[in-house]
Amino acid sequence: MKPVKFAAIGIEHDHIFGQTACLLDAGAELVGFHAGDNELSRAYAEKYPDIPDVDDIRRLLEDDGIDLIISAAVPDERAGIAIEAMRAGKDVMVDKPGMVTMAQLEEVRQVQAETGRIFSILYSEHFENRATVKAGELVGAGAIGKVISLAGFGPHRLRAPTRPAWFFERERYGGILVDIGSHQCEQFLFFTGADTADILSATARNRAHPQWPGLQDTGSIHLATTEADGFIHVDWFTPDGLPSWGDGRLFITGTEGAIELRKNIDVAGREGGNHLLLTDRQGVHYMDCSQVPLPYGRQLLADIRDRTETAMPQARCFAAMELALRAQKMAEENHHA
Repeated sequence: MKPVKFAAIGIEHDHIFGQTACLLDAGAELVGFHAGDNELSRAYAEKYPDIPDVDDIRRLLEDDGIDLIISAAVPDERAGIAIEAMRAGKDVMVDKPGMVTMAQLEEVRQVQAETGRIFSILYSEHFENRATVKAGELVGAGAIGKVISLAGFGPHRLRAPTRPAWFFERERYGGILVDIGSHQCEQFLFFTGADTADILSATARNRAHPQWPGLQDTGSIHLATTEADGFIHVDWFTPDGLPSWGDGRLFITGTEGAIELRKNIDVAGREGGNHLLLTDRQGVHYMDCSQVPLPYGRQLLADIRDRTETAMPQARCFAAMELALRAQKMAEENHHA
């Protein structure tokens, strides 16, 4: 079985390293990249010194030997790259957010349907987090009964001096709910098994950084289906003293039990990340998920070969971004009302 070959187009966020590693670990082969001249692309070239840096994007898109294009371009450019790649017969995996406007979402959806190519977003707070993967296995096995409520918290460290100019431009990164809230929207759909949800309320504000008017430093979404309720909170207020980029938590309530995830750190508690606490009729159980395998990369490569949807259903990939985009629009309309 010949390996799936892939190339990177657009290296503007360090998630590109996670995307690349995820595929290499699963057995894919990196054969080229195209990027502007920036610190990240230089670091990428250094990490993969044998991989050609291709000047002309067309050379990668027109190469019949390349199966998959990955991208962590500036968020407002990702949809355009994905559309070109799918029209050139390539499957695509982008960093989140996959797009920053509803018009981009509609066009990507349309081109994906027309071409039959795979458009996948690597929602890393799910697919690259072992505790979240384990929680999915437990929920799927009925460990807490039927999921009726989900509360997700995604605080991030701002690291303002290290951020590129586009990070502070609302039109380019899409707003806080689109940018980092989309992770949580995907998890809500995944754990509840819902196709979509109603946005009941949403906020997005700049509470403490007037020097960057385009930045939204805090946001929340209240959402629901007929079967379950959800609450999402994201912000850029992780203090420098925390030995992780963010104290990500997820609380899943079921009819017969509950799960709490401490994704990246257990504050003043156990070492490392990937902590899972399960409460059920038998008692309270702690699980260290640091050795749980991450199946996304392997599943995506199988999907590319077999034309299946095992890594993530195509519909959910789009539905999560649609929720985030709808919430972002509501938050901004409410703010200006």
